[in-house]
Amino acid sequence: MMALRGVAGPSRWLGRALAAPGAARAPPVASAVSALVPAWNWVRRPAGPRPLGSAARFASTQGRGPEAEGPRRRVVVVRITSPLAWLRTRCYYLLIRLYFDPEFSVEEFTRGAKQAFSVVSQLLSQRKLDLLDGLVSAEVLQVLKEKISLLSDNHRDALAADIDAIMYTTEGDIRIYYDDDGRKFVSILMRFWYLNGANLPDEVPGETKVFQIVFGDESTKEKRHLLTANYEFQREFTEGAKPDWTITRIEHPRLLE
Repeated sequence: MMALRGVAGPSRWLGRALAAPGAARAPPVASAVSALVPAWNWVRRPAGPRPLGSAARFASTQGRGPEAEGPRRRVVVVRITSPLAWLRTRCYYLLIRLYFDPEFSVEEFTRGAKQAFSVVSQLLSQRKLDLLDGLVSAEVLQVLKEKISLLSDNHRDALAADIDAIMYTTEGDIRIYYDDDGRKFVSILMRFWYLNGANLPDEVPGETKVFQIVFGDESTKEKRHLLTANYEFQREFTEGAKPDWTITRIEHPRLLE
């Protein structure tokens, strides 16, 4: 089991960001992070179950506002949710609220995880791994340092996910477990789909096709790749433990695995 890092500073900032709306503040590394992403905007929305087996649609336009010029860009991401998987996930969320944190909110956690993914992925792309200490577990960080050094510039650029380029976010596996010392943990795997304009070949290592999206006409066309990433967030819920979420798994399939 990967150890949690109870480091003050960045890790506490991530924990607050994922735990409660309006509580997140800039971490000590704000000088680096603030240049990457805008301030967190927590918006409370009415909670409610998602429709079973629904398709998700997301649109991106070249311009915004009535005076925006150029053709409209539309990206549609369709994902069919398994009813059994949806029900299983909701049961786990109910258990978390009943036995660990009665104020746990799926919507707030998802927004915080999305923001954390954007920040961490861009720091990885820029090889600023020292700023991830406390945000990412020590074991994962050590592996990342070895893998990042082997990536080409183009593949490293493809790791970065701008917050506005994240097309879809959903939860994967959820685990509730105890270790040998009786400590309680919750792990939530989040999956992200994002657009990236890095110069990647049609085929990348693993001989797996990368989805490409072309905007505009022949004279102004812009090619972007639709990529995926998996980030696992872990928190200890033992009485007296710090309320910090730590990233204990990072996967960028076909780029960083």
